[in-house]
Amino acid sequence: MAKSIQAIRGMNDCLPEQTPVWQKVENILKQVVSSYGYSEIRMPIVESTHLFKRSIGEVTDIVEKEMYTFDDRNGDSLTLRPEGTASCVRAGNEHGLLYNQERRLWYIGPMFRHERPQKGRYRQFHQFGVEVFGMASADIDAEVILMTAQFWQQLGLTDHVELQLNSLGSNEARAIYRDALVAFLTEHESALDEDSKRRMHTNPLRVLDSKSAAVQAILVDAPKLSDYLDQESKDHFAKLCQILDAAGVKYVVNEKIVRGLDYYNRTVFEWVTESLGSQGTVCAGGRYDGLVEQIGGKATPAVGFAMGLERLVLMLDTLDLNQDIAPEVDVYSVLVGEGTDIQGMLLTQQLRQTLPSIKVMNHCGGGNFKKQMKRADKSGARIALILGESEMETNQVTVKDLTGKNEQQTVAQSALAEVVATMLEN
Repeated sequence: MAKSIQAIRGMNDCLPEQTPVWQKVENILKQVVSSYGYSEIRMPIVESTHLFKRSIGEVTDIVEKEMYTFDDRNGDSLTLRPEGTASCVRAGNEHGLLYNQERRLWYIGPMFRHERPQKGRYRQFHQFGVEVFGMASADIDAEVILMTAQFWQQLGLTDHVELQLNSLGSNEARAIYRDALVAFLTEHESALDEDSKRRMHTNPLRVLDSKSAAVQAILVDAPKLSDYLDQESKDHFAKLCQILDAAGVKYVVNEKIVRGLDYYNRTVFEWVTESLGSQGTVCAGGRYDGLVEQIGGKATPAVGFAMGLERLVLMLDTLDLNQDIAPEVDVYSVLVGEGTDIQGMLLTQQLRQTLPSIKVMNHCGGGNFKKQMKRADKSGARIALILGESEMETNQVTVKDLTGKNEQQTVAQSALAEVVATMLEN
């Protein structure tokens, strides 16, 4: 026997029993973002490696250790996209969508990072992202955060997430702070872990969100980024907080939020939860006013966020918030007797055309009445349509409510759609 082939580690199948939860999450996200007037954009999953090195930063963990990079047959270096913002900016530049324009965009799809698989974090994962271009004011920062708050309300997660905010200031102010932070870390270098020592010389702000308790104890006395902010960034952040306060969105200012990518400036934010253990961030984003120019376009202000769908699905499962998911089948047809297979197929086809929102499954392959009724029960359908030879002769069909809420009845086939619609509404 040939050896069984299995999925690549960290790249998981989504089975039919799991997809209804995914569809629920995706449908809610799409409905909310559409209600804000945003448009979908779809980008390829493979991009030039140079795109991510230029945008994310060559000394970030993603570029140094986590990207799936390979040379194609022409010798070009290609990478499976590890995140969506750089691809979205590249597409906007390439097709002339961004300069001197306002764009509100969203996307959804798989991303790839070669990191150690763990609960809620995989090598192929799926993100929903929003990117806004052409607006520099704090009100658009507030809008994207209010949008995420709307997601949590629709998903039933408002009480299980916390918004954390910070401002990174301008690039110039952050450069001054960076020098002060490096000077402080140099004084305490002997007490730092190896990861922080490496980051101190490559991406020192990332030391601020170190998971090491010993490093965090040292950072208590470190210089604070808020003391180095330029006045314009302070005003921008104050306006953002004012809007969120007026909208009743609760938040915590956390000066250690710096995000793991090099392109952020001013507003950064994370929605965190305690429902998933150590993997607590379920949505993150911020402002990246320099990225469009950095990738080769004209200077354009921008802000956005991304959220991992695996973590949202995991949260809903962990908190048992999936009871409202509709069954895969509403109606199951049971066909017993000579010629009922053809007549039943035509009958259910007409039912789908009349009631396009309901889900109807035909029994196929024959079998006795008892076997077919077991299949109907197993399908999760609420209604069984029973078509035997006697019903076929009289142009009728028997309608059985599998939940027991209504009496079984035999009706004219011409009245079937009305009867089914009434039963499903009750």
